[in-house]
This record gives sequence, structure tokens and C-alpha cells, in this order.
Amino acid sequence: MTASSDRRPARSGLPALYPCTIAHVRRAPRRYALRHRTYLWLVDVDDLPVLPRPLRPLARFRARDHFTGRASSIRAALDGFLDEHGVDLRGGRVLMLAHARILGHVFNPLTLYWCHDADAGLRCVVAEVHNTYGERHAYLLHPDTAGTATVAKDFYVSPFNPVDGHYEMRLPPPGEHVRLAIRLQRPGSVPFTATVHGRRREATGPALLRLALRHPWSTVTVSAAIRFHGIRLFLRGLPVQPRPGRRTPESAS
Repeated sequence: MTASSDRRPARSGLPALYPCTIAHVRRAPRRYALRHRTYLWLVDVDDLPVLPRPLRPLARFRARDHFTGRASSIRAALDGFLDEHGVDLRGGRVLMLAHARILGHVFNPLTLYWCHDADAGLRCVVAEVHNTYGERHAYLLHPDTAGTATVAKDFYVSPFNPVDGHYEMRLPPPGEHVRLAIRLQRPGSVPFTATVHGRRREATGPALLRLALRHPWSTVTVSAAIRFHGIRLFLRGLPVQPRPGRRTPESAS
């Protein structure tokens, strides 16, 4: 497979795998850092991979895992969200970076969609966020030429951060590498930063098996790690912020 450059969307060789390192740095009210290794898929939402039967438990993509969970396909769910915001891709290509469902389980703290119009130009990016309370929310972004966009935070993610401030997201389309950064900003401070760094791999059966053995049941590991570190922060005395009224997957947008 020939990988595309870091400055333009992948055009061939999909799906692709990205073994990556995810790092979080919390600077306030107490400094705390963590990092873990996992792997993500880059797929075309109109041409989702269907693996050979023996490998299918290691990677499935289901519409119920995204947006409202009620659409017939991931593409239909995304188009419904975009339609609510007055965006029509006219059938343009959409690339999705996400965890697949593994052994019946999936948890995607962040799913990204690079949305192109019919002329192959990048129209927008959608950042779909899931928290550990089973809630979902999607942000519509219009990045600049460097792949950076800002958006007000209006979804409860961490029990240690209130719903205020805004995100600065640097989300250039993946190419040979994936390099993403999200910063939570408040007046005079940057209390939280998350980064994702990884290198592209061809999505072959042997490559997937190696990654699955290296990171067994990776989506469970990600979900468990979030809870583990949350308990550690609580035991270190970080105050818990009250959660707003419950946002169900069916009403998320």
C-alpha cells in the first residue's frame, strides 16, 4: 500500500491501521499525565471493511455505535447530523478514524470524520465524543489550512472538568502519520491537553493479528484505564464537578 502525505486525505489503500500513543496531560487543579498505546482504524464510511470470517470478532463497524444509534448506517447517521447543521456533502467521501468493535465491545472516546464534498475538497470535520456515562455528542468543525479549529465545550466528559471553556483541535487528515492534538482552554490557562501520534500500517490480516495480540481487547482497556485514572485523581483529592442533566444517545447531536 502506498500511504498518502500528511497534508492530504488518504485516497487509496483503505482501510488502514494506525498503531498509536495517546497522551493526556492535566495541568489544573493538579498536574497529572498518562499515556497508553492502542491502535485505530481509518476507513471510508461508504466502504467499511468486512474481514474474513475468522477475523471478524476483531473488527466490526456498527451504526448503533455512532450518533443516535438508530440510523441504518454510519453514513446515514453522519448525513443526518450534517443535514441538521445545513451541510450537504452531495455524496462526497468521508474518512473515519475510530476504534472498531472488538470481541463484542466498543468504546470510542473520540471518533473523527473528515468530510469531503463532491469535488473532493475538505468541507468539514465532525468530532464525535463519547463519555463513560453512555452519552454522546458531536461537534461540527471547520478547520483552517493547518487543520485547526476551535469550538465551545458543551458536553460533560470528565468528572473533574466543568462544562466551560473551549477546545482548540488540531486535526489534519491522517497520511503516513496521524498527529492530532486537543487543548481545553479557559481564560489564562490550558488545563487539559490530549494528543494522538501514530504511524500508518496496511490493514492486512497479519498486521491486525499482531496488533490484537499486542493490545488484547483494546477498547475494554481504554474504558478501564479512564475509570482507573479517574479513581486515582479522586483519591488525590480532585473535586468532582456536578454532571448536567443526562444526555442520552438517542438525543445526542
